[in-house]
Parts: sequence; C-alpha cells; structure tokens
Amino acid sequence: MLAAGEGRRLGRPKAVVEIDGERLVDRAVRMLREGGCHSVTVVAGAVPLEVAGATVVTNDQWRIGMASSLRAGLSAQPDEVDAVVVSLVDQPGIGGVAVGRVVAAVRSGAEVAAASYGGLLRNPVGLHRRHWPAVLEAATGDSGARAFLAARPELVSPVEVGDVADPADIDTAADLERLGRGRAGR
Repeated sequence: MLAAGEGRRLGRPKAVVEIDGERLVDRAVRMLREGGCHSVTVVAGAVPLEVAGATVVTNDQWRIGMASSLRAGLSAQPDEVDAVVVSLVDQPGIGGVAVGRVVAAVRSGAEVAAASYGGLLRNPVGLHRRHWPAVLEAATGDSGARAFLAARPELVSPVEVGDVADPADIDTAADLERLGRGRAGR
C-alpha cells in the first residue's frame, strides 16, 4: 500500500484523511486483507503512520515520487513472499472484491495481474517477484509500475473489476466532495 505522499493538491497527506470516520490508510489495509492478502505493508513518508494489521515501512525518499515508495515497499518484502498486490491509499472506491479478483488471478498463475475498468488498466496490480527488478527499473518519479505494464503487455493479465470497484482517486478537496455526494445519492 503506497501511502507516503504529502497530498500537495489536497493540502494534507491522503493517508490520514477520514471518510466515514475511517482513515484512508486503515480503509486500504482492510480492503487488502478482505481481498485475501496475507500480510500488508504500508509505505509511509510525509507523515508517520501506525496502522493496525500492517507493517509500516518509512520511505525517506518520498519527495522523489511514487517510484521510490514502490522501491521501499518491494525491498521490505521477506524472501518467502513471491508476489505482491500494489495499491494506492487514495482510491477508496476499490474494495475487497476487486482485490480478491486480482489476488485470484495471481494465485492462478498470472505473471502480472492488473485491475481493468472497462478495458483501462489501473490499480491494484499483482506482481510476481521475478518481475520486480524490471518494474523497479522502469519506475521513475511519480510513475510506479505503469511504464513496466506498458512496455510488457504480453505479461499482463487484465482482471475486470469495473462492475465492483471505482478507480477514482482523491487528489483535491473537490474529489472528496464528489465522494460525499456519491454516498449521499446511494
């Protein structure tokens, strides 16, 4: 779970933003656990985090961008971990069902499994360890695994989740307002 940013456009770190009384970081960890992830690593940076049910790794290089957080998260994995699901803290519309589909694809043999929303690849992304070096080589600045996915489409198994998840991220106060209006309309 990448959660190191300062939330510059939002005006505060996204990890500590609360929705329905729950911090985004806690919501994200719950989502990963509900989706079948055995352990969860949260990459923190701009703000120190304590998160129940997760191991927190601090990325001192968080200002460099998402690539440094991806590097910190993958580097922190024990040798026995052969695959991970990479997700972002600012996508509260992705739940355990979507994560579960990505986890199932990886467990069924997909080398790389990317959540697909009507054919558009987004997060979460499942990655087998054998691809981590290439993913990290391709990751720069604020781009995580995106460049790797684009360069190696033959490895990517799209996993349709658009029927159960919304990939919209929270970048601004207006995004938070839209999320609140969406909940009021349900």
